Amino acid sequence: MAQNLAVRVAVISDVHANLYALEAVLGAIDRSPPDQIWCLGDTVGYGPRPNECCALVREHANLILIGNHDLVALGSAEVALAEFNPEAAAASRWTAEQLTDESRRFLEGLEPTAEAEGVQIFHGSPRDPIWEYVLTEIVALESLAMTDAPIVLVGHTHVATALLLAEERLSGGVATDGFEAPLELGRWLLNPGSVGQPRDSNPDAAYLELDLGARRARFHRVPYPVARTQEEIRERGLPDALAERLAHGV
Repeated sequence: MAQNLAVRVAVISDVHANLYALEAVLGAIDRSPPDQIWCLGDTVGYGPRPNECCALVREHANLILIGNHDLVALGSAEVALAEFNPEAAAASRWTAEQLTDESRRFLEGLEPTAEAEGVQIFHGSPRDPIWEYVLTEIVALESLAMTDAPIVLVGHTHVATALLLAEERLSGGVATDGFEAPLELGRWLLNPGSVGQPRDSNPDAAYLELDLGARRARFHRVPYPVARTQEEIRERGLPDALAERLAHGV
């Protein structure tokens, strides 16, 4: 799915049906509205508000990918429920029962990869856009070798990451709140982190500001009412571990 290049883009990923985190991030983005919003997949799964999150992402995002949790909630043959851990599987079964026809149609129309001028975009990795996590130097180097764009965006890991390939050397790592990547220095592999279930020991919702005109990227974190999401997870009978982890960003 190709998109026309936007100069300023807000990049979100892995919302995971966490409505309050999504609302907080969209509110922060709206304070300096970008040209477009891109979502790298996994709008649903884990969290208590799948349909509301589908509606908000559909309304606000210009480019939207599908992720493995979206696919399993649809019953897609591309993702087997048996490949999920017990908590994720339980949440996926519940999500599948909750999805409205409108949410299903929205998710069914998505792909796990996209491309805009100068940017290649994947939910997982270029080698396996649905399942592979870009968490190691080897996988990052292989991902950059399989692409040719100066900027490669990935999601899926729930860890905000900025990796620079320059002069055949890879550098960088976890990107903290406020980190700025000078895009003119080389090729970058960037992960915006997770809106709805961060896993970098910071519970605040994450997103990435990409300025293709100024050639910079800036990482952001946004607090949201974690306790409200936790309460709704428990009210719906979803695994308590899914509520507990949100307070710790793991």
